[in-house]
Amino acid sequence: MSHASIAQTTAQATAQTTLASPIPMTTTDLELCQIAKCYGQQQVLHDINLSVKAGEFVAIMGPSGCGKTTLLNIIAGLEGISTGAVRLRGQDITRLPVNQRNTPMVWQHFALFPHLTVRQNIAFGLTLGKHRQREIAPKVQTMAGLMHLEELLDRRISQLSGGQKQRVAIARALITEPPILLLDEPMSALDPHLRVRMQGELKRLQQTLGIAFIYVTHNQNEAFSMADRIVVMNQGRIEQVGTPAEIYTQPATHFVAEFVGNNNLFDGTVIEVNATTVTVQCPQGKIYAHSEQNHAPGDRVTAVVPADRLRLTPQPVPAQNIIQASLRGCEFMGSQVIYWLETATGYEVKVMRQEAFSDSLALPINAELYLSWETEDTMLLGERG
Repeated sequence: MSHASIAQTTAQATAQTTLASPIPMTTTDLELCQIAKCYGQQQVLHDINLSVKAGEFVAIMGPSGCGKTTLLNIIAGLEGISTGAVRLRGQDITRLPVNQRNTPMVWQHFALFPHLTVRQNIAFGLTLGKHRQREIAPKVQTMAGLMHLEELLDRRISQLSGGQKQRVAIARALITEPPILLLDEPMSALDPHLRVRMQGELKRLQQTLGIAFIYVTHNQNEAFSMADRIVVMNQGRIEQVGTPAEIYTQPATHFVAEFVGNNNLFDGTVIEVNATTVTVQCPQGKIYAHSEQNHAPGDRVTAVVPADRLRLTPQPVPAQNIIQASLRGCEFMGSQVIYWLETATGYEVKVMRQEAFSDSLALPINAELYLSWETEDTMLLGERG
């Protein structure tokens, strides 16, 4: 997609008045209330409760099989539910068929009609309604302008690149002016360079239109760069809902701490608590954290330490938290180097540093090194399980 200003294009489109005025906003665009889904005796969704604010970009993340696509299909009306309710801008749509919901979905592989032109694909949703032909043409032209597809309208789908196909799929979904847009991993088929570029374009489009986007992805970079809030799912349940910063820096559960970001988790027992510090005895040594919760000696806890907060030195440095470990490998990631170390207890620790790859070559494999970090960089969770 071109980097031309979508906002400017939208202003021009508005001046043409070929699209109807936006649907008035309510405080909440979507409400999922106690959603449960069963396939026979197998329950795949458990008591899902989620409110999506007006015009909010929400990303749903989780491992394969956690239920995120099933949840998206339920919102779209492609799947029924066992119990619960779906409300769209205050209207209960739980029992409405898919063709009466106006909750379009952009698919992983776009699902475009190869025998139709770009123009015909975009117009498809309008041709199923009560729109007259003289109304359809200017709407399609306006949407094509918004998505930078004007010069491609008469091409066949087979003549388009992956990024162009994605824009056609989004234009076809938006032409009916839906209150929300559902997206099921729409960038997974794109190459990495195009995917990064499209993230910014999709976010700008969402902000311009002012409607809620519900976006399912496996890619954490996509979620963190675009979403206003992130929903982390696991085994059919919501583990945590929060802003990208909250999810990354304040994981609520062990699963979130391990799934999101690059955290090291150390299990241990609280041995001392004072006004400012909690001391945790772990197999790797003593770990110190700020005292922000009610912990008592004897409590089983997990200390969570982000990989990018760790310092790696050949000699011990002044720090309250320090652990000795052996270097087992390093991986160059462009702007970062990832180090893999092993403690004397056999526990693997990950360290991420912003440095040149040549710097990492100065550290020989199996070198004895020291990991250190600040007390405030230690987060505490309760006992696993």
